[in-house]
This record gives sequence, structure tokens and C-alpha cells, in this order.
Amino acid sequence: MRWRRARNKPVGLDSLSLAPLNHRKMYNVKITAIRKADYKDLQDVYENPIEHTCDISEGDSWVSIEGQKPEGMCDSAWMSMRWFVEELANGHGNFYDGWMKNPNSAMISCNDGFRPVSFLIERVEK
Repeated sequence: MRWRRARNKPVGLDSLSLAPLNHRKMYNVKITAIRKADYKDLQDVYENPIEHTCDISEGDSWVSIEGQKPEGMCDSAWMSMRWFVEELANGHGNFYDGWMKNPNSAMISCNDGFRPVSFLIERVEK
């Protein structure tokens, strides 16, 4: 099969738009550790002994700037909440059609089955 060159003229730089790609307002999102569980019975049965466990305490909080992972946030916890934080930062919310009393928030837990932490995630004004 032979390829033919397109007969259309190439697009010149003068025809490209240089306007910013994102015109919407980005919000900050506050993340607060509300509750931390500790399932010692499950740890005894299923978990190998580990030296370092979760450093998060109830009441700890962070602010995500424009949907970015806050400094000091646990990687595993961030992966559990990232989508919700990004959605709130972009002005979206009302997850699952009215799940939360405050539609600009979500309650998300990290995926540690032995020591889960529940986080309140809420959009805040800059």
C-alpha cells in the first residue's frame, strides 16, 4: 500500500489559539482525619509483624492545593481519596446523588484493612 501526502495545507502557527486551556476556578480541598480504627484481632491472625505503622492521628489535617497531593499525606490514603479530591478541586461534588449532607464533601477511608483511617474531604474557598 502506498501512502499519499495530504493535499490540505499545513496548519500555520497563526491559526492556533494561545488561550489558556483551563478557564475554570480551582478550589482548595481540606482533608481531616476523623477516625482511626485499630483491628488488633485481625492483625494477630493475618498480618506479619511490621515495625512502622500509620503515623496519622485523629484530627490531623492537610490542604490540597488545586487537587494536588498535600505534603506529608500517606501515599496509600491519597490513592484512596485522590479522585474525590480532584473532583472537589474542579468544582464538582454531590457524589452518589446526595450521599453527604454537604454536597461539597466526602467521607473516604484509606484501604488499610488493619488500621483504616476515615477522612472528611471538603472543598474550601482559597
